Amino acid sequence: MHIHIVPNRGSRPTILLRESYREGKKVKKRTIANLSHLPMPQIELLRAVFQGADLQPAGLGFVVERSQPHGHVEAVQRMMERLGLASLISAKPCRERDIVLALIASRILSPHTKLATTRWWHTTTLADEGGVADVDEQDCYAAMDWLLARQDRIQKKLAARHLKADGLVLYDLSSSYFEGTTGHAAGNACPLAQRGYSRDGRRGTLQVNYGLMTDDRGCPVAVTVHEGNTADPTTLMPEITRLKEDFGIRQFVMVGDRGMISSTAIATLRDHGGIDWITALKSASIRALVEDQTIQPDLSLPAAWLVDERNLAEFQHPDYPGERLVACRNPELAKLRAHKREDLLQATEEALRTIQTRVGAGRLTGQDKIGVAVGRVVNRYKVAKHFTLTLTDTTLTFTRKEDAIAAEAALDGIYIIRTSVKAERLDSASCVRHYKSLSQVERAFRSLKTVDLKVRPIHHRLSDRVRAHIFLCMLAYYVEWHLKAAWRELLFADEDQAAKTTRDPVAPAERSAGAKAKIARRHHADGTPIHSFQTLLTELATIVRNTCRTSAEDDAPTFTVTTRPNPLQARAMELIDTLAV
Repeated sequence: MHIHIVPNRGSRPTILLRESYREGKKVKKRTIANLSHLPMPQIELLRAVFQGADLQPAGLGFVVERSQPHGHVEAVQRMMERLGLASLISAKPCRERDIVLALIASRILSPHTKLATTRWWHTTTLADEGGVADVDEQDCYAAMDWLLARQDRIQKKLAARHLKADGLVLYDLSSSYFEGTTGHAAGNACPLAQRGYSRDGRRGTLQVNYGLMTDDRGCPVAVTVHEGNTADPTTLMPEITRLKEDFGIRQFVMVGDRGMISSTAIATLRDHGGIDWITALKSASIRALVEDQTIQPDLSLPAAWLVDERNLAEFQHPDYPGERLVACRNPELAKLRAHKREDLLQATEEALRTIQTRVGAGRLTGQDKIGVAVGRVVNRYKVAKHFTLTLTDTTLTFTRKEDAIAAEAALDGIYIIRTSVKAERLDSASCVRHYKSLSQVERAFRSLKTVDLKVRPIHHRLSDRVRAHIFLCMLAYYVEWHLKAAWRELLFADEDQAAKTTRDPVAPAERSAGAKAKIARRHHADGTPIHSFQTLLTELATIVRNTCRTSAEDDAPTFTVTTRPNPLQARAMELIDTLAV
């Protein structure tokens, strides 16, 4: 028997199952069945059977040797190629560059210690794709040392790409703690590890400080590492020098918080020339302006000054020559602070009453001992200034300082932006928006420390390794920042970025209507789910690369089969390829 295909002009061919037979010396054919209704793949299988092929179920035709998640690796590598990260790190290919790129990718996909990283990347296609299959942790440390030596050159390239003359530069400082038993007494303390103000809420731990510089969008450009007890303002001037001398930007606007750009720092900035600033006044300075009646708690000002209908007012003051002050009052923030203050006062009073009961019962006596117990309580929530305390050897009384509380409450929700930028260049609302854009740097710190990249806890002990580790994490965030920008339509993210330039600068930031709708429905119009950054990476990881053999024999040739992307995965890859960088 055989398959006979009879062409039909302009229509599907007729497919017949026929057999040959003899009548005397003649060979004839007869039709057994009309197979025209069968699909062509089945026709081809029948033809193969009639030709003597040994057909087996598909699962028995080859052996899957290994399956490795691949899609998330491909996405990160594709973005690094889009950004030209390899040439940014080193113009010439080398083993160290390959290792650094693999470390950056692994920091985004699954942050671990360097030893654990060299184990992890073999569970994905990163080891083979990145050319690091034979790399161990010592090779990683050597590559980190190589990277640190190139940090200045890399950051100059990033600055040339993202910072512009007369543009805005955002800068802030954060800290991360060290892991394990460390200390000078233990003999293994990193010289950078010091006890200072912990932004992690880990009081008493050794930590390291690091300052992050970004453009006005929050895209990272440079990072510097400092000892853990370094004060914010002392890190500012070296960054100013870096911008002017290393990055070649002679004129710019530095945006920093009130603890970073202090009055002392501003006095130094004036001498440099070409540098403007946007910062905010500290509470003591605001109180001074209220006390001399320059402003009122309701922001009522002389008619000659600009008053905005959105709880915003611009004015000048002789204590701040050549600067503009923009006073803002956020009613929602005022309510929040009032509520928090009352909670802290009540919690402190409850603790004081507990001590009062012990004193009254004679279980706690002596003015010194009572004072120590009271000191712990009133300093716990930083509200000692709001209480009048009277101690004897056998008594304890306390009352609230209502006048002091009322004076502080009058300033709730009020903040004042301080800037040297001329009004012709930035109006009051824009100055407030740019100051609040420091939240972009805070968002970067959250990603670096907890959400995605997990720069902390730090396990390294050598100062240069700590610096290299933090720089490596910054480069990983640089890639992640662009991935999030590319995938905004697929994530629980606000796609209407232009709205940020027109919204009320004083009111709490709100998502656009489109972003709120995405959060509410949790699915796109086509039914595909909306993702967070991490769950989208997990979704992409379901694209798997399978290494197969044509038989169970060890010497049989191998081939790879990769999962076909679903529409969501294909769209994610497409968005990377079309991102403007």
